Amino acid sequence: MSLPQHLLPTTVVGSYPQPEWLVDRALLAKSVPRTRLHDLWRIPEERLAEAQDDATILAIREMERAGIDIVTDGEIRRESYSNRFATALEGIDADRPAMITSRAGLPTPVPRVVGAVRRTHPVERKDMQFLRRHTDRAAKITLPGPFTMSQQARNEFYKDDEELAMAFAAAVNEEALDLQKAGADVIQLDEPWVRNNPDQAKRYAVRAINRALQGITVPTVVHLCFGYAAVVPGSSKPAGYAFLAELADTTADQISIEAAQPRLDLGVLTDLSAKKIMLGVLDLGDPKVETVEVVADRIRQGLRYVAAERLIPAPDCGMKYMPREVAFGKLKAMCDAAARVRGEIS
Repeated sequence: MSLPQHLLPTTVVGSYPQPEWLVDRALLAKSVPRTRLHDLWRIPEERLAEAQDDATILAIREMERAGIDIVTDGEIRRESYSNRFATALEGIDADRPAMITSRAGLPTPVPRVVGAVRRTHPVERKDMQFLRRHTDRAAKITLPGPFTMSQQARNEFYKDDEELAMAFAAAVNEEALDLQKAGADVIQLDEPWVRNNPDQAKRYAVRAINRALQGITVPTVVHLCFGYAAVVPGSSKPAGYAFLAELADTTADQISIEAAQPRLDLGVLTDLSAKKIMLGVLDLGDPKVETVEVVADRIRQGLRYVAAERLIPAPDCGMKYMPREVAFGKLKAMCDAAARVRGEIS
């Protein structure tokens, strides 16, 4: 499937709300799990894969119905954006976790790295194949970025966190190459922790990201944000990124940023003039569905700094923690807003 050719193609960051009949959303609301959280699933293990398939089709259809041009599988099979892939790797002990302090300042169990990190089997390939079978639209799949995974684990094997990040990067690269073969039109790395630890990120995050994307020929994205609105309230979010201009040196084609909720000064986008920008135009901390005009105005603000050929409207972040009806309403408003602005500039 080819990517949409019209201006301002819409997409999602990755996740879409999982149905109440599939997951315990009250339990989900308590954390962004780094280790496995098997108790999250309401369905018995012998029926879980089928239930996840059905819920994935629901997510795909809702994105299509809203008008999204580049869809994902909604990350329906994941307990979090990162733990499913990270805990599937050799060298990881997720059953006897260590404790670290999360970005929200909370004690969080994380996997321990106890041996050489290796990918021994595909993790998301079947997810991508399933998505490809069930949509005729352009399809994107996401992976946790190597820097973020290195920050979400306790290193008990490698000489330092940089060596660990590069090992994760090699594993991510093997997975990404498989996903490309499975039909991915776009591959995205989620790297929110680069802004949480910018000094460390400045030393080696770009090198790790580029290693993870080595050999990928479809369009690639690096996503960074200030955290899920349900977990990190807007009052706790900074007004700017401590690590953003550095992403100009990545081989990624697109940079995805959260901009609506933190009221980001979009002047920072001039540092990324060689990249396409996935601009967050939906405030996921606001429980109300924005009007089409509000979202259209956010797109227009982006066009002050980014040419229309380089701007891709998107939510600020994943929509996993939102009520489904709100998530759908916001996506519909965004797609209608993109169409409105597209008509103004074409």
